[in-house]
Amino acid sequence: MSNLRNKVILIGHLGNDPEVKDLESGTKVANFSLATNDYFKDPQGERVENTQWHNLVAWNKTAEILEKYVKKGQEVAIEGKLTNRSYNDKEGNKRYVTEVVVNELVLLGKK
Repeated sequence: MSNLRNKVILIGHLGNDPEVKDLESGTKVANFSLATNDYFKDPQGERVENTQWHNLVAWNKTAEILEKYVKKGQEVAIEGKLTNRSYNDKEGNKRYVTEVVVNELVLLGKK
């Protein structure tokens, strides 16, 4: 049961090409956004689409796969964990970021 404490599973489409960087340590990191869609009917019975955007980060081998095989618009399934961090921007303001750290990636849809 302990492995269910912080788990995120998402299926969606990439909003942009992954931004992949090689760090000085030799580690590879990829940042990208993922759109997921929900549908519901409004009070008039019309179908309404609700899109949520998620910020994701992948490391090492997963980042390499994203760099080589995944482009904007492609559908993927990911499993990961939700994380929060903060930093100070150029003006000295504290900024907060919530993102999903990807543990597993499955490429879906057409190539």
